[in-house]
Amino acid sequence: MRAQRARERAIHVLLFISALLTVGVTLGIILTLFADTVTFFRNVSPIEFFTGTKWSPTIKPYSYGVLPLVAGTIMVTVGAGAIAIPVGLLSAIYLSEYASERTRSILKPMLEILAGIPTVVYGFFAFAYITPFLKGLFPDISAYNVLSASVVVGIMIIPIVASISEDALRAVPRSLREAGYALGARKVRVIWSIVVPSALSGIVASFILGISRAIGETMAVTIAAGRTPRLVNPLNPADWLKPIETMTAAMVEIGLSDVSGHSIAYKSLFAIGFTLFLMTMALNTVSYYIKMRFREVYR
Repeated sequence: MRAQRARERAIHVLLFISALLTVGVTLGIILTLFADTVTFFRNVSPIEFFTGTKWSPTIKPYSYGVLPLVAGTIMVTVGAGAIAIPVGLLSAIYLSEYASERTRSILKPMLEILAGIPTVVYGFFAFAYITPFLKGLFPDISAYNVLSASVVVGIMIIPIVASISEDALRAVPRSLREAGYALGARKVRVIWSIVVPSALSGIVASFILGISRAIGETMAVTIAAGRTPRLVNPLNPADWLKPIETMTAAMVEIGLSDVSGHSIAYKSLFAIGFTLFLMTMALNTVSYYIKMRFREVYR
């Protein structure tokens, strides 16, 4: 009895230390990011950083306007979401409502394998296959372009949307479905009128998580979209066929360059990272609010 209590106490301490370590690492990253960001803003005006339309931290004349990077990031994210959200949701509905257990046991693991493929492979796939395919449809498309990056990032986040949405749909009690059938509704009507609305909090959370993943993607967009920082207009179709630079790609470029660790250009890396952190935190906050607002408790 005493030995069992000692084991349980040891497990309790181990779990507490693990949780404490996770929180500590997170706070350490945030504080480091914040400290270098403050140093950057002592040399560059926040107004210039957030409203400037030219990004050139390593080539004279130096410019630190982050808007072109934010615009490129948002453009890739919107394109990826337009692909992943409908495909992921429809895949989840099929797996949850139509597929047999045997079919589901085969298809779902295969779908989730997509999440385990290295992102650099996705980038190469976009550059070697998707862009040549798109060139047959759009002859003016550049070798590096937004459309190709959006397609490949959309494929990358489909497993996140499909897997989490499918779990949310399967959590809806069968009694709700049977109530719909008892009223004479057909299966497709039961799905879209009862099951999907009942699982809305989980489905929306999967959308937000997928979008957060798309915002933070680095290697695939660096290879597929290029490294040309320029302010783009998402409503202009021609801009989808040209190269851009995302925030993550800019961070990689600065990190791999030969700039000094004490230079303003190097500190701008942390300012971009802090801006990216604020964007993803805002998305996660919205996801949490929606999850709590539409959460359904079944008994």
